[in-house]
Amino acid sequence: MKRQQIASSLTDAITSGRYQNGALLPAEQELATRFDVSRGTVRRALEDLARADLINTRTGIGSFVTYDGQTFSDPSSWGRALAEGGVETTTHVLRLERITDADLAAELGRSDTDFIALDRLRRDAAGVAVSLERSRVPADGRLAEAPGRGLVDDSLSATLRASGLVPSAGEQWISAGPLGAADAVLLDRAPGTFFLHSTRVARTADGSFAEKVTSWLDPEHFRIHLNFGVSHD
Repeated sequence: MKRQQIASSLTDAITSGRYQNGALLPAEQELATRFDVSRGTVRRALEDLARADLINTRTGIGSFVTYDGQTFSDPSSWGRALAEGGVETTTHVLRLERITDADLAAELGRSDTDFIALDRLRRDAAGVAVSLERSRVPADGRLAEAPGRGLVDDSLSATLRASGLVPSAGEQWISAGPLGAADAVLLDRAPGTFFLHSTRVARTADGSFAEKVTSWLDPEHFRIHLNFGVSHD
């Protein structure tokens, strides 16, 4: 079918890098002429690409590549998700220290009020800040030494594993809201800019607390993907 041929050709162009992240695709009429089809056929092919999370069509503007917005069902690491989408990022550690937080301990039902705080800012290859993440983990085992010795392999996940804390379940809440003044400065945005806001609490197989991370995510790079309905096998 012509529609599938168009979708396949554009998919190859996107994944090969000919149309890079943020690039404007040719107009519908130009694509219709190139493939010798109607604009309706082109529009349906673009809808297929949108469902595959390869483009984001903006009414009156055109279709933009959002290849770094690939879906992932377990966002245990926003940085890894971006890397798997072919997006290079650099991570800047803003804070790595031991803290006392009685409110967080009460929220989590823990008697121990000591935690390790790790705050990180991620930037894309152009230097644009795409996420601000604040992780709180138990001040136990290898984690307790992190402020002085650093993270295992520069990875919080690896440090958690070295401390015997392997997240296996949890809860996550995602909303959207305006950036406060302090976070806006860190993210190089104007105060009040709307970002996605994620809060995730992970626990080990025996129910022990492993990590709480709150993140501000640039909606130009991150989107929410939901699966629903009944599977028909």
